[in-house]
Formats: sequence, structure tokens, C-alpha cells
Amino acid sequence: MRFVNDTDMDVKNDVGRSSPSMYRWMLVAIGFVINICLGSIYSYSVFRKPLEALWKLSSTESGLPYMVFLALFAFTMPLVGGFLDKFGPRITVMIGSLLVGAGWCLASLSSNIYILTILYGIIGGAGVGVVYGAPIAIAARWFPERAGTAMGLTLLGFGLSPLITAPIMSVLISSIGPLQTFLYLGAAFLIILLLLSIPLKFPSSGVGTSAKTSLNTQTAAREVGQLDRHEMLRTKTFYALWTAYTLGCLSGLMAIGIAAPFGLEVAKISQETSSIAVSVFAIFNGMGRPLFGWLTDRLKPRNTAMISFLLIAMFAGLLYMLGEGNAVIYFVCFSILWLNLGGWLAIAPAATKIFFGTKYYGKNYGVVFTSYGVGAILGMLSSGWLKDTTGTYLSVFPVVSVLAIIGLLIAYTGLKPARIKTP
Repeated sequence: MRFVNDTDMDVKNDVGRSSPSMYRWMLVAIGFVINICLGSIYSYSVFRKPLEALWKLSSTESGLPYMVFLALFAFTMPLVGGFLDKFGPRITVMIGSLLVGAGWCLASLSSNIYILTILYGIIGGAGVGVVYGAPIAIAARWFPERAGTAMGLTLLGFGLSPLITAPIMSVLISSIGPLQTFLYLGAAFLIILLLLSIPLKFPSSGVGTSAKTSLNTQTAAREVGQLDRHEMLRTKTFYALWTAYTLGCLSGLMAIGIAAPFGLEVAKISQETSSIAVSVFAIFNGMGRPLFGWLTDRLKPRNTAMISFLLIAMFAGLLYMLGEGNAVIYFVCFSILWLNLGGWLAIAPAATKIFFGTKYYGKNYGVVFTSYGVGAILGMLSSGWLKDTTGTYLSVFPVVSVLAIIGLLIAYTGLKPARIKTP
């Protein structure tokens, strides 16, 4: 007996229920809302001061759940790629949603920061890792002709999430405290994600693809091949992409992780202005995804990656030279850095699809995405260490510029199609 996943069950209804074009755009919208829920991790800083006051924590201790959450998020993705291919996006998202909801709700029972790290950081982070890849894989398969744009729009919700979730968290924390806020948000996320998982599915063969697109896709398949995970790991292209993605996330997270304290201590802006700045930066972070996804579709991954690294190097250098006491430079440069971090979260999935095909996309991008986890951990640790060593956040930005230049060279030399010899 053959196992039937949610794609097989629904495939006959792809056209009958609504036009494929309308349905695939509906899936992008659903993915956008799913990512708003998942992206609430970017609002975690709202919890830090209340938790520090509640448990008498240092700044390093209060950031522990955030770092572990990002790491579990990144390193869970490779483990669920095969599950996504076998059981389909609906079941995958449902299971991940249960973990997300459990992580947030159980966090309300925490008695110290270490229990919170286990319940919220490990369980909740793993849940996001399970869910995250599904909307991206759906966009890649439903939009073979412009996957970068579709992926970028889907991921836009992750970047914009703090605009919605941070104010809600602030209000709840003020009224019911940080621990109960975890409970209320966890219940809400669980309900929303489970409901949104119901329509999710992969397309049947040819749905949403024009004859010209099909021909182009077939040509690309002959030229590049549909590489599985083991074949991908034997290509130089994978290691170039993984390293470039790591450097893009590392340099971006080193910078944006200190955006608020840099504004207060170096740019000399007020606390109120700093709060406004972070909201502005979140918009740029969100818009970076569709913008760089669109650029990747048109300019190819190598050229888009080089543009991103060039911008990071230039504006990090500008911050180092002119950022002291300059609010305008602060706003402009950090906006560009946040834009580029969001951009890399669209460049990398689109490049994975372009270089290695869509057949094994779930497994392949899961491996590529581990670079985000490495970048997140190294970025947070290194920026803090540089500040503690030198006494100023300005010291972070020469390092960011150098990393971006190295990334630019890697993108130029390594981000090329991995051609497979055929008989």
C-alpha cells in the first residue's frame, strides 16, 4: 500500500476549487501570516528587562533563551526536510505548531532563566524550525518561474513581526507580567497556526506553470540537475553558498543585535527615539526579503549576493567613521544593515532552489539554513566580546566590513551553478 500525503489527497482539487493562480497567491498570504507568528522571536527583547527584574539577571543571562531559540530553530530544519517531503506541509506545520504552542505556554511555568531556556528556547525554537521550511518550500514549488519573489513575500511576515507582536507583548507584560504573557501568546499562536495549516499543500505537476516555464524548468533540470542532499554536499557551490550565508547572517546579526544600545551610547539619541528606530529597522528587515528575492530572480544569486555584501561593507564602514553622535548616519546605516539581513533570508532559499532544484528542496534548504544558526551564535557572542574588550560598540563595524568583503569574494568565485554530468 502506498502512503498518501496531503498533497496527493488534494491534488485533484487544485483547479476545481479555485484557479491555480489565485490559490497559490492565497498560500503566499497564509505563509506571510504564519511567519508573523514565527517571527515573534525577534520581539524577545521586550521580555529581557522584565525578566531581569523578576529573577535578578544579568544582560547575558536574559539573552540565553533567545540565543538557544535561534540555534534550535536553525539546527532543527535539516532534521525535518525528509518529513516535509514525505508527509507534506499540512501535517508538518501542524506538528510544528504543537511544539511552538507548547514552548510558549510551558514557558509560563518557568521558575528561573534556565528552565525558561529549556521550555521556550529548546521546545519553542524546535517548533519554529519544524514549521519554518514549509511555507518557503510551498512558494518554491508553486512559483517555479519567480520563486525568489514568492519566497520573499512569504518571509516578509517574519521580518515585520516585531511591528505587530512587540507592542502586543509590551501591553500584556505591563498588565499581567512576563510569564503570563508567554501563556496567552502561546495559546493564540497555537490556534492561529493550526487553522492556517489546513489549506497548505504542494501543487500537482504542472499546476501554476506555463508551457514556457515548464520548458525552462526542464532545461534547468538538465543543466543543473535535481540534486539530493548527498549530491548537493559534493558540490563546491553548496560550500560557497553556506559560507556566504553564514557571513551574511553573522555580519548582519553582529550589527543589528546592538542597534538599540549603539543608538543610546554612540549616536546619543533618546530612549524614545531609539524605540522608534527599532520599529523603522524592522520595516527595512521585512522589506529586504521580497526586494532581494526579486533581485535574485532577475540578477541571479551571485550578483545579488555581491550587491548585498558591498552594501554591508560600505555602510558598516560609514558607521565606524561617522556614527559617533550622528543620528542621521545611525538611522540610514542601520536601516541598510537590517535590510540586508532580511535580504539574505531570501537570497539563500532562492539560491538553493536555483542551484539544486525543487525536488529535494526541503532537505537541501534545511542543511543550508544551519548557517543561520552559526551566524546567530557567533554574531551575538562576538559583538558582545568586542564591546567588552574595547569599551565601545564602534569596534564591531570594522569587523563587519571585513567579513562582508570576504563574503563578496566568496560569492564572486563560488556562487555558480553546480552542473551534473549526464550519460
